[in-house]
Amino acid sequence: MTSYSLRNASPAKSRADAVVVGVVTGSSGPAIAPGGQDVAKAYGRKLGPLLSALGVTGKSGETVKVPTSGAISSPMLVLVGLGNDPDHLAVRRAAGNAARSVTNAASVAVALPADTPELVRAATEGYALGSYSFTTYKASGPSKSPGEVVVLSPVARKKDAIAAFEEGKVIAGAVARTRDFVNTPPNDLRPPGFADAIAEIVKERGRGGKVTIQVLDETQLAELGCGGLLGVGSASDAPPRLVTLTYTPKGAKRHLALVGKGITFDSGGLSIKPAASMHEMKSDMAGAAAVVNATFAIADLGLPVQVTTYAALAENMLGGSAMRPGDVITIHGGTTVEVLNTDAEGRLVLADALVMATEQKPDAILDVATLTGAMVVALGDKISGVMGGDDVVADVLSASATAGEDFWPMPIPEQMSERIHTTKIADLSQHDWIRWGGGLFAAAFLREFTAGLPWAHLDIAGPSFNSGGPAGHVSSGGTGVAVSTLVEFARAFADDK
Repeated sequence: MTSYSLRNASPAKSRADAVVVGVVTGSSGPAIAPGGQDVAKAYGRKLGPLLSALGVTGKSGETVKVPTSGAISSPMLVLVGLGNDPDHLAVRRAAGNAARSVTNAASVAVALPADTPELVRAATEGYALGSYSFTTYKASGPSKSPGEVVVLSPVARKKDAIAAFEEGKVIAGAVARTRDFVNTPPNDLRPPGFADAIAEIVKERGRGGKVTIQVLDETQLAELGCGGLLGVGSASDAPPRLVTLTYTPKGAKRHLALVGKGITFDSGGLSIKPAASMHEMKSDMAGAAAVVNATFAIADLGLPVQVTTYAALAENMLGGSAMRPGDVITIHGGTTVEVLNTDAEGRLVLADALVMATEQKPDAILDVATLTGAMVVALGDKISGVMGGDDVVADVLSASATAGEDFWPMPIPEQMSERIHTTKIADLSQHDWIRWGGGLFAAAFLREFTAGLPWAHLDIAGPSFNSGGPAGHVSSGGTGVAVSTLVEFARAFADDK
C-alpha cells in the first residue's frame, strides 16, 4: 500500500530512490520546469548537453530515466514531458506517465510544477491514477508500487494546498474503485453482487459524511412498476436491482440527483451484439460505478450539497423469457414504451431511475451512461457527450474543465422529439433504426422522464473503457471517467446558492 505525503523540500537533496521533474519545450530548447529548479542548478552547465544527448524534447508523453551518478542525492532522475504549457492538465498527465515509468523503487519524490493548490492536486491525483493496475485475477508477485510517494511543493504548508492534496487522494481513490468495478469480469459482478459490493462500501466507510443505502429487489421493483429494469433483466438468472444512496449533510441548501446505468453485461438481448467486441460489454455498468463512487467522494470531502444517487443494475441476456422487439413495457410512473431494439436497453433502466429521481424534486439531475455507439462515432473514444438544459450543460462543461476530463456539448434537435413519438401503440418509441443521430434520439427519450427539471445526460460510451494502452493518468481497461467531473459539479452546485 503506497503512502502519500506533501512536503516543501529540495528535489536535489531528496534521498528518495527516484526523483521526478518536468521538462517543458521552448524556443531555445527543452528546459527543466518549475518545481525542479534545484535539480537544474545541481547539474549546472552539464544539463543542456545531457538533455541533448538523451534526445529529451519535453513533449507531452515523453519519459526518460537518468542515473544521476551523484549529481543529486537520489540515484535516479526521471524526466517527464510537459509540453509548452505546464497547466493542471499537463501536470496530471505527466505525473501519470512518471508513475508507470518508475518501477521497483521504494520511494519516489515528485517535483513537478506544484506552486498552486490546483497543481498540487493534479500532481497527486495524476501519480496515484497513473500507478493504477488491476491485478485481482493474476498470480500474486512482488508489488512494483513504491511504498512512499512524496509530492514536493513550495506551498506545502498552506491550508489550501493541504486541502487540495487530500482532495487529490480522495478523487484518485474514487476513480480507482470505479475502475475496479468496470474491470471486474461479468461473472463476478452481476446485479445482486454489484448491489452487495456497494452496500459493503457503505458499511466500511470510516470517513466523511454519512451515506445511507436502499436496495430494491425484483419483487419490490415489480410492485413499483419498474418495467424498464424488469424487462431488460428478464432473461437473466441474476435479477435486477435498484440501489439508492443518500447523502444529506447539515446545512445543505441544494439537492442533486445522480442516475447511473448499470448493465453488468450487455449481450444485446435478442438483438444480439457481434461477438468480436462483446467481451468489453462488462463495462456497460461504468455509469453506475461512476455515480456511486462520485457520491462517496462527495461525502468524503464533506461537500455541503444533498445527493441522492440511483444505480440501475441489470444484466441483458438471451433466453425464453427475454424481452422481445415489439414488446410494450411500462416505466415506473406509467409511461408506456414500444421496444424495437433490445440492444438499446440502457435508456429503459435509466427511465425507471429518472422517474424515481424526479419524485424527490431535486434541484438538478445528472445521468451518466455508456449509452450509445453513435456518440463514439460522433466524438471518438476520448471525449464524452453532454446534452440537456443549457444551464446544466454549461455547468457540466465547466466542471469537466476543472476536473481535466473532456466533454463536448451535443444538441437535442426538435426532430428527435418527433422521432421518439412515432410509435402507434405506445406513448414512446424506444428506438427507430434510423442510422443517423442515435445518441441524440436517446437523449430525447431520456428527457421525457425528467419532469421538466434541470437535467443533463452524460454519454461516456467512448471514454469509459480504454481498449488500448495507458496514456498519462488514464489506464487501460476501465478509466473511471466522469467521477471527477461529477464531484466538481457538486462542489460548484453547492456554492451556487
